[in-house]
Amino acid sequence: MRKAPTGASLLAALAAAVAGLTCFAVQTAAQRPAFDVIIANGRIVDGSGSPWFRGDVGIVGDRITAIGSLGDATAATRVDATNLVVAPGFIDLLGQSEFNVLVDGRAASKVLQGVTTEVTGEGSSIAPVNDRLIADAAPNASHFGVVQDWRTLGDYFKRLQERSHTTINIATFVGAGGLRNYVIGKDDRPATPAELERMKQLVAEAMQQGALGLSSSLQYVPDRFASTDEIVELAKVAARYGGVYFTHQRSESARIFESLDEVFTIAERASIPAEIWHLKTAYKANFGKMPEVLRRIEAARARGLDVTANQYPYTRASNGLDSCLPLWAREGGFEKTLPRLTDPATRERIKKDMDDGGATTWENQWYGANGGDGVMVSSVLNRDLAKYEGMTITQIAKAMGKDPRDAVIDLVIADHGETSSITSIMDEDDVRTALKHPLVGVGTDSGAQAEDGKLSESKSHPRAWGSFPRILGRYVRDEHLLTLEEAIRKMTSKAADRVHLHQRGILRPGLIADVTVFDAATIRDVSTFDDPRHYAIGIRHVFVNGKRVVADGAITAERPGRPLTGPAGR
Repeated sequence: MRKAPTGASLLAALAAAVAGLTCFAVQTAAQRPAFDVIIANGRIVDGSGSPWFRGDVGIVGDRITAIGSLGDATAATRVDATNLVVAPGFIDLLGQSEFNVLVDGRAASKVLQGVTTEVTGEGSSIAPVNDRLIADAAPNASHFGVVQDWRTLGDYFKRLQERSHTTINIATFVGAGGLRNYVIGKDDRPATPAELERMKQLVAEAMQQGALGLSSSLQYVPDRFASTDEIVELAKVAARYGGVYFTHQRSESARIFESLDEVFTIAERASIPAEIWHLKTAYKANFGKMPEVLRRIEAARARGLDVTANQYPYTRASNGLDSCLPLWAREGGFEKTLPRLTDPATRERIKKDMDDGGATTWENQWYGANGGDGVMVSSVLNRDLAKYEGMTITQIAKAMGKDPRDAVIDLVIADHGETSSITSIMDEDDVRTALKHPLVGVGTDSGAQAEDGKLSESKSHPRAWGSFPRILGRYVRDEHLLTLEEAIRKMTSKAADRVHLHQRGILRPGLIADVTVFDAATIRDVSTFDDPRHYAIGIRHVFVNGKRVVADGAITAERPGRPLTGPAGR
């Protein structure tokens, strides 16, 4: 029979067990890596604009926990960054991928540029939407196999977080044009007081659900039909929630100075920070005006207005081919446009207006791009028209045997207004002048693309593939137009500060581990206008929220991207 333990022996046994557990705990702690990731011996450019320094970056979970010389510290993953630049993840200030990431969560052409966060929602945002707007978008959604199961911005963010996993973070504005379309449609008329109140309510709801602020795209239908007063009233609502105002301004050409004044007026009357998207001086008659544009922005800041801008580093723009048609012809949406295009007399009036070099009531990009020679078809939804992708309208018209203006109109009809075009409308000197300026940041103004899969079936603007590497390769390394530190500041902390993403955009212990590692000696864009479907080279590793989405230049299986919300949605 076994003898029962005494009280003393129980205490002794308990002490031994505790000692054993303590020993085990010490051994486990000693064996546990100090970091999940160490990026070792890199040339650190921290995003602040300060000079680079040699060091290591330690990551635990989704945070940077140490920067400096980490010596022999242990890590589950060690990345050798010898001869490489370690920078904050790049922030695309106009990414346009809010739909594309639902099609292909890799966001391939973006992460292979080093982009870790996209800001989007230019004029028309992914939400809010109603049944009519969902029906309008149905052909595109059906083509790409996307189920439109969201109505509010909160719905969209929930889907992005729970089901549509992606490599990159997505943040968005609520678009004033989208709200106008939601409430009024695409008609050219003022909002009634009740309609304006409904739009203001929708701004408030979107801000509460995480919008960064209000956006507008005042060159296009239906944003163009909004008065300055209407935009001011909506911007005031966004400002109450700590939001900002980003705009594709009303004119980038003949009336650019008046358009700048409107941006300044909105910023002042709504007491809201403002930023001009894809700053440019468009069409030959306006080449050389960029220094004056920048001077006026500086003057606005000198009188207390928080106004800045961003750009993409190319001389060609991109938008819908129907933007080559006069504004009155597009009013009301495609259903109202179609009868105008098919009526012989109205069609002749449209063609005459397309040749009006003195137009001031709309941005005549057809004339400004020098007609058919300066307009290229980049993508179509109707795949029967795919043979025209990559061709200029002059070439297409010759193949069709018709006037180039008729070719534009017939393509718009055949593709139900879904055709995208690339237009030659800028001057390289103006691009370079803006790029050098400290108030001008970076955005691609294009959604993510891919060399394979559904997003590879059409051509696109090279800016979707190479904007950030083009700046770092061509303008920093090859031409010394600006320093590496300044270029990265524009791509990171400047962008993060502009949209109040204060946990990102800089390498600091305690901040989110969005990190891009690249080879400054080889980084460059490869995509061209004639042959766009090529990823940039030189991006070696990309971390998003502490997870490696690019390893040794290849996209991994990690999909850690998050919806990033504005100040009222946190």
